[in-house]
Amino acid sequence: MADETKLSPAEAIKAESRFLRGTIQEDLANDSPEFDKDNAQLLKFHGTYQQDDRDLRGVKGPDGKPGRKYIMMTRTRVPGGRLTAEQLIAHLDLCDQLGDATLKCTTRQALQLHGIAKGNLREVIHRINEVNLSTLAACGDVNRNVMCCPSPVDDAVHREVRRLSEALKDHLAPRTRAYYELWVREEGEEEATLVAGGVPDEEPIYGPTYLPRKFKIAIALPEDNCVDVYTNDLGFLAVVRDGEVVGYNVLVGGGMGRTPSAAKTFPALAKRMAFVTCEQAVGVAEAVVKVQRDFGNRADRKVARLKYLIHNRGLDWFRSKVEEYLGQSLADCTEDDVTGFDDHMGWHVQGEGLWFYGLNVENGRLYDSEDRRWKSAIRAICAELKPGVRLTPHQSILFTGLTEEQKPRLETLIKDHGLPLTEEISTVRRWSMACVALPTCGLAVTESERVLPRVLDALEVELAKLGLDREAFTVRMTGCPNGCARPYNADIGLVGRAKDKYTIFLGGRLLGTRLNSIYKDMVPLEEIVPTLVPVFVAFKQHHEEGETFGDFCDRIGMEGLASLAEKYAEAA
Repeated sequence: MADETKLSPAEAIKAESRFLRGTIQEDLANDSPEFDKDNAQLLKFHGTYQQDDRDLRGVKGPDGKPGRKYIMMTRTRVPGGRLTAEQLIAHLDLCDQLGDATLKCTTRQALQLHGIAKGNLREVIHRINEVNLSTLAACGDVNRNVMCCPSPVDDAVHREVRRLSEALKDHLAPRTRAYYELWVREEGEEEATLVAGGVPDEEPIYGPTYLPRKFKIAIALPEDNCVDVYTNDLGFLAVVRDGEVVGYNVLVGGGMGRTPSAAKTFPALAKRMAFVTCEQAVGVAEAVVKVQRDFGNRADRKVARLKYLIHNRGLDWFRSKVEEYLGQSLADCTEDDVTGFDDHMGWHVQGEGLWFYGLNVENGRLYDSEDRRWKSAIRAICAELKPGVRLTPHQSILFTGLTEEQKPRLETLIKDHGLPLTEEISTVRRWSMACVALPTCGLAVTESERVLPRVLDALEVELAKLGLDREAFTVRMTGCPNGCARPYNADIGLVGRAKDKYTIFLGGRLLGTRLNSIYKDMVPLEEIVPTLVPVFVAFKQHHEEGETFGDFCDRIGMEGLASLAEKYAEAA
């Protein structure tokens, strides 16, 4: 077991929560606009965060005093991003009726509703469950939404990765009945009876205090790392032979979060641990989770992720512990690794005469404005064409199972609502994404989602001037260093450091297999594009045949880039 003697306050909250119940029921029954502090921590396990509208901080309320407008965010767990048209429409209804009139497609293939009043929270979560979805374990110190390739192609390889995503979701789900009691049961239905002593359920995998920190899993294909498998605590990379998945290379210890003021924190890519068969995969996942449960740091949440346990104890130690918990030894990884990245945008053959279409959703935000009516378009598409729906790890949407005859109608519905077709979007915008940040995220130190579009407006112009508008590279922006939009392995990472100031990271790669490096720190928002333009000039003048932008930056190094950029900035 971990040897830390002084546990973090979060550990006490979990230990005393009666398996995530706390006093949430009592809080739901009172008239306060906010939840108790301890309950707010427990609510994360139920898939909801207490936030406040930071645009309204300091604004005087009805009593004439400045205060906070408390709101809730709910996150729906959607394994592999697989939805029905009806389930997506249900979320559009909720955002209009009980939210802030927007819906967010996340970087982990989930859905987020924002701006929910505390008094409406139970109705929102109840209605999500009524359409056979759940918010349980979408947040909190447990395994969260399991990611996998969203492609609907129905072959043996894609069927297997989809099977594993469902199996992992089910096997690693919390067992507590607290979620059912609070949100799912009908009004008036008798509450579950607790056993003697007031201790309810058991958690055979997690135990009464769950994990030390959040835990993320993704499943990837070598030729398609759209899930960014190396950024997860646990990754499964399919090993394919003769059109069949024969097993997985298991990757452990990835994670993006860092705290610039704490040198002990860092982003990390997962390490290759072992090869497992398809039959072993779920058991190995359980063993990995249990080792993290028993040895992860419960004293300091800043260094509680699995990546720090592996960094401190070593991969060999970790693998031996996993084998011990599993009860069998594991084979070494095969040579298979990531070779490609498909964002699945545009038209693709699905098979059996059907097609799917990837619609690029800028930063994943669905809203209706005078000129762009995202919600209305998607509602019309889902109601009329009744496609399957897949959320992508780049915050976009696939409409699946479409016939040849439906293809022109889909494009008409998109354009009639003022939206661009994917084919009309610039390359740089297509490969970009941003986290939510202000005004709803309590961790944000500056803007992200609301300002990235105008950064890209300016960057598009400069890339076109240089003839680089067809270059594919990732641009990812976050409003704080926690890295929810995975900026630390992007070609260009823009990470919020202070109000309207960002750290520019360069030298990651579109494949997601290399961390980037700090190029410039504390760059004002309006200086981001002028800072990048000389680097692109240097790339145009000095890149090697077939070399990507990220590979060029990594080869030249940050000092070399700064020197070249200074030269070209002076020339301009």
